[in-house]
Amino acid sequence: MKERLLNDLKEAMKEKNEIKKNAIQMVRAGILQIEKDKGIQLDDNQIIDVIAKEVKKRKDSIADYERGGREDLVNQIKEEISYLEVYLPKQLSKEELIPIIKNIIEKIGASSMKDMGAVMKQAKEEIGAAADGKTINEVVKSLLN
Repeated sequence: MKERLLNDLKEAMKEKNEIKKNAIQMVRAGILQIEKDKGIQLDDNQIIDVIAKEVKKRKDSIADYERGGREDLVNQIKEEISYLEVYLPKQLSKEELIPIIKNIIEKIGASSMKDMGAVMKQAKEEIGAAADGKTINEVVKSLLN
């Protein structure tokens, strides 16, 4: 995965695609920071988690830029997201998440909203970067109510 990121970075530089280059550099910097801080080498799954966090950060910032009337930045962020989502596994829809989360609820024996934390924790572990936390949260709420 690191090699793919490096190759895509080189390609973006050759194409003089600043937005793609910046997005990939931010991810690579995040990976290096974690590796230095923890003294470990990240595997592909951990790298995917870093990319998913970068995408989430960008998605969260879109609303702020829209409120500020910065359509130029909104478009730039959306473009960065499109470049980064290429590295993530296919995102599961709510319909695809329902059977997975129902199975988790049965496994844990969850019966009410009090069990939401345990269900969310298990769901994030099993589903990983294939769905964002917000979508998982919505499905868990709908099933526990």
